[in-house]
Amino acid sequence: MKPYENKKSMELRAGFGVGLVEAGEANADVVALSADVCGSVKINDFAKAFPERFVQCGIAEANMVGIAAGLSLCGKVPFLGGFAEFVTGRVYDQIRQVVCYSNKNVKICGSHAGISLGEDGATHQTMEDIALMKVLPNMTVLVPCDYNQAKAATLAAAKHVGPVYLRLGRSKMPNFTEEGAPFEIGKAQLLNEGKDVTIFACGHLVWEALEAAKALEAEGICAEVINIHTIKPLDTEAIIASAKKTGAVVTCEEHLFNGGMGDSVAQTLALNCPTPMEYVAVDDKFGESGTPDEMLTNYGLRAKDIIEKVHAVLKRK
Repeated sequence: MKPYENKKSMELRAGFGVGLVEAGEANADVVALSADVCGSVKINDFAKAFPERFVQCGIAEANMVGIAAGLSLCGKVPFLGGFAEFVTGRVYDQIRQVVCYSNKNVKICGSHAGISLGEDGATHQTMEDIALMKVLPNMTVLVPCDYNQAKAATLAAAKHVGPVYLRLGRSKMPNFTEEGAPFEIGKAQLLNEGKDVTIFACGHLVWEALEAAKALEAEGICAEVINIHTIKPLDTEAIIASAKKTGAVVTCEEHLFNGGMGDSVAQTLALNCPTPMEYVAVDDKFGESGTPDEMLTNYGLRAKDIIEKVHAVLKRK
């Protein structure tokens, strides 16, 4: 088992904020827009560093998307930030028609994604955003797992030409990936080699998957853990190769059972190498108010839940 140290917990959105400033320093065409949540999404440091390249759009997400699309036509690289629920669901038509249909170079940062947003409740939580974004032609979907990777994903998004959706949670998570590690869009990250079962995870649940793998190792079960930080384009080669090696798969995500990363993995396996599979995800219901820890526990998104699914899928091998 690779010794991932439980380092200082940090917010992924803070990694985005630092990465955005670095992207702005490297490229004078990078601009930022906010829907009146500059501090919450961590765009405030960019606004201070480059006030002439920052646009405060107010609580008008659809208008913000239109402005970003217009800026992209002028050669700018616009990053727009807001709560994931509102920059995907509220403005879906705008993203589809104005950004993706014409393949505009717009980067959408959806912060406060999933149910670990916590006390703000179901109206502000989103567990549908991956499904909404991944089905759009031309859209790239990134779901980093910690602060370091959120920063790296932001820098990668700035260099990528075309629409990008960057999904970030609100709560603090262990910052366990290497600082400065390369981030390649569309290339899954192998975190732990195994032979008995593959655990594919994204976002906050990557850490839970690693914790589950440690516990499973004590049981004599060798779990392969792969970080699917890019939902689209999906690293189908890595998924197929690992599934063929282990013969059993569990997918883990802070998203609805339907339409998320797990569905993309299932489709890949169904078409190439049908494999016994279990999901760790939210089963067709909205969130509620509670602390981040309470939400992840009550909705079955913890390491213990992953272990249960591993036991279930191994019986089907």
